[in-house]
Amino acid sequence: MFFIFITIFSCDQTTSMRIFLFLRMGFMMARMSFLSFLLFCLTSVAHGNKANKHKPWIETEYQGIVMENDNTVLLNPPLFALDKDAPLHYAGEICGFRVHNGPGGSGSAQFEAVVLDRSTGEGLVRSKEPLDCESQKEHSFTIQAYDCGEGPDGTNSKKSHKATVHVRVNDVNEFSPVFVERRYEASVPEGRLFDRIVRVEAVDADCSPQYSQICFYDIITPNVPFTIDNDGNIKNTEPLDSKRQRVHSFWVTAFDCGKNRAQADAQVIVTVKPSCKPGWIGWTKRTEYTPGSGSIPLFPNLHLEACEETVWNIQATVELQTGHIGKGCDRDSYSDRSVRRLCGAVRGEVDLLPPPSPATNWTTVLPTLPSSDSSLVFSFNGSTHVAVVPDSVASAVSGDHFTLQLWMRRGGASTQPLANQARGTRKEEETIICSTVKNDDSYSHYSLSVHGCRLSLFYWPDVSAARPVKFLWKLEQVCDSEWHHLSLSVQFPSVTLYVDGVTFDPALIHDNGAIPNPAPHQRLVIGACWEPEEKPRDIVNNTMLESKETGKFVSGYKGLLSGVTVRPGNVEPHSVVECLYACREGLDFGDLETLGSGMKVHVNPSQSVLVLEGDDIESFNRAVQQVTYRNSLRFATPGVRPLKLTTSLRCFSEESCLSLRQLEGYLVVLQPDAPQISLSGVGPHLARPAAEFEGPQGVPLFPELRIVCSLSHAVNTAAQGMEGGALMSDAVAHTLDGCEVQPLGEELNPEREELLIDMEALKERGLDIINTTAYIAITGAESISVYEDVLRSIRYRLAKGSARFERRFRLSCSEMNGRYTSNELTVEVNFLHSLDSLYHPSHLLASQQQFLHPSHHTGELSGHTLPNPHRNSVVPGAATVIIMVCVGFLVVMVILGVFRIRSIHRRGEGARGGSKEGSNQWDDSALTIIVNPMETYENRMGIATDMEGECDDEEEVVDSPDDTSDDQRIIIKKEGRDSAPRRY
Repeated sequence: MFFIFITIFSCDQTTSMRIFLFLRMGFMMARMSFLSFLLFCLTSVAHGNKANKHKPWIETEYQGIVMENDNTVLLNPPLFALDKDAPLHYAGEICGFRVHNGPGGSGSAQFEAVVLDRSTGEGLVRSKEPLDCESQKEHSFTIQAYDCGEGPDGTNSKKSHKATVHVRVNDVNEFSPVFVERRYEASVPEGRLFDRIVRVEAVDADCSPQYSQICFYDIITPNVPFTIDNDGNIKNTEPLDSKRQRVHSFWVTAFDCGKNRAQADAQVIVTVKPSCKPGWIGWTKRTEYTPGSGSIPLFPNLHLEACEETVWNIQATVELQTGHIGKGCDRDSYSDRSVRRLCGAVRGEVDLLPPPSPATNWTTVLPTLPSSDSSLVFSFNGSTHVAVVPDSVASAVSGDHFTLQLWMRRGGASTQPLANQARGTRKEEETIICSTVKNDDSYSHYSLSVHGCRLSLFYWPDVSAARPVKFLWKLEQVCDSEWHHLSLSVQFPSVTLYVDGVTFDPALIHDNGAIPNPAPHQRLVIGACWEPEEKPRDIVNNTMLESKETGKFVSGYKGLLSGVTVRPGNVEPHSVVECLYACREGLDFGDLETLGSGMKVHVNPSQSVLVLEGDDIESFNRAVQQVTYRNSLRFATPGVRPLKLTTSLRCFSEESCLSLRQLEGYLVVLQPDAPQISLSGVGPHLARPAAEFEGPQGVPLFPELRIVCSLSHAVNTAAQGMEGGALMSDAVAHTLDGCEVQPLGEELNPEREELLIDMEALKERGLDIINTTAYIAITGAESISVYEDVLRSIRYRLAKGSARFERRFRLSCSEMNGRYTSNELTVEVNFLHSLDSLYHPSHLLASQQQFLHPSHHTGELSGHTLPNPHRNSVVPGAATVIIMVCVGFLVVMVILGVFRIRSIHRRGEGARGGSKEGSNQWDDSALTIIVNPMETYENRMGIATDMEGECDDEEEVVDSPDDTSDDQRIIIKKEGRDSAPRRY
């Protein structure tokens, strides 16, 4: 009975109901009497034999399980076929089952169904051959039952409907785990504990999750400092030491969940590397740069060692500190005017802070500081240091279209940034330039000021009518205490600001509204602004009536200024502004085409900071080695440029991400080879007749001048990458920027002598000239050939009757704003005089007087001649002087001898009363002195030396009180023995 109930409850609802009805029928039959039951059975059999009325019945779906090592399929529910014709013989019995292909078209060939009991309809499904779970886990097919018909031959047999059978093949743990690799290797640095060193992996070919999964791994080698988890991850249990054991080798095995061990164990080899120090490897603290080398790599052997740390972002910042070189970096060492000309700037700028001189005396009150680039730097203290530009200069820069350019550095000579001061105590406004100028019939006013980290331009188009407009910029460059170049182009109402060659738009433009009008009085002040204490009395036609204006300077500027210029008219183009500021040195990147994917390069405008960013260490290392330093100047400023390399890493694991220290080094720019500027082609003596010097054109001083530079320069195209580099670097390597002609001795006397030069030619070439009696200076950057032409055209001219015996001049030239100078070329000019016969002693005395008073009559000898059969012969100047001195001395001695003889003769006549001795009187009426003009210059010098000795001997004889004065005798002695030729 228990089995019957279990069978009922294990069936579906329809089957259970039928079994329940069948059992109930059985109970009813038990209650019938045996006869009644027998009668009923005989009646049923008799009736069943007559016909097969019903089809067999089976379930519509069966679920089956079969093991890989068995062929019997266990079905749920069990396979039973019922027939309503039961218990009739044949018609109520099940004779068999037929298996058909399932929905997938397979299964009938592998399975069969057999009848275990024909009366009950019990059946069995089994496989014809062993099944493989790894090949096919599930099978589906249909099954159909049929009864025995109406007789033994199965006549009129009936079939049931088709039922679907799903068979699942259960796995058997027939396979063992197999390792994916037979050998596993890994390398780790020493001294660290790792979460995972290496992962081993094994697989199982069984089809079921129970037997195909690897449940655990095991290290079978004893006494090793490693452990393995159930996922195959191997880690060390203690820090490894490469010195104690460099290589660790051990074996591991695997077990599946059926506890089958791996067929073959796997070997694990762990190599211990010496401790890895993350950071930059190959850093060179000192790097040398030879001027003229173009671009050189700064870090040719540098690479980053991350010690296998996984990073996803790397950023390195290279900083080149050049703030101590000139005005922030190495620039062309020419004057500001020459640089403007080389950059193609429009001429007509007015220098508001020129070098102090008698003509530009408004800068004499300002202290100056030395500058490495030879420029003039003025210091302002915010109170007493103020420059008031004269009205004559201020009137030349009037108008509402102008360009203001200047170099500025806040805070004076100190380098402490003012940003914190701007936020704290430094709140006052500082005025750089304050200008009120007259434009036709009105006055305009503007002022440029700094306030904290803000730069402001206050512009008033018409102080009597228009309202002021204020342009405001917020700039970090204003308060960083570094040199910066400002260029302000005003085309009112448009204003353009360039800071270090970069354009900045105003952060704010607003109308200041009604504020007191500035005084309509022309005044241009640098370093402060003038504030009158009382207003003028009246203004008529924009003209202030006479009244004494009193006031004070306010809003003083504290810092350094240089190169403050204003050019009225059209504004400068952007290319010119960039050229004026352009640094000739900086950081660069070698070849952008070789930059790896994901890499980025950023360079600031001054090229002093370069930033590299990437995500791959190998690509990053290649990019770092491409960072270069370039200096396009052939004569770079020598010195040290500090270098800094700052690196930041971002890792997937922020906790264990590396932190690299900042690297510091320096770049040394070596002393460049100084160019040897040689002046030649002019002899030490320039002898011409005096008449030529007295002509209207004079005589050229340097007619065959040659200027040669001994240093040859190869044009380096790689160093000309920046705009204007070709023009201002190698292409002008031999450009002179100044030459000076100076008379030696006394300065030029404008009444008697002058140096002539073609001013129009100088203006066409853009050269400037300073012409004084002490020197002539020609300035401006130009080629050697231009300076040769200009210097060859310099002429020396004398006034009529001003010819002297000699005049000496010295010529020198310079390059790079006086950084390199040439040799000094000295030319001695000899004036050739014609020597006529001297018939009268008075002529000789007059000639003598010129040497008795050299301080009053310096070298003058006009209209004096000596007897000479060759009137036009040429005698060099030094010999001429010595000969004339000796000749004059001899003439004096002769005259004195004549006077002595005559006096003796007179005394003799008085004593002897006219004896015959009177007939011996010396007759000097025919006395002449002959000078041979054909003697060579060397012979004359020798004769002059001999005559000098004779003059000395004879001089000792002259001791009579009646002789010439002591002053005359001393001068003759000095000129004859001790002194060299006089320098003029």
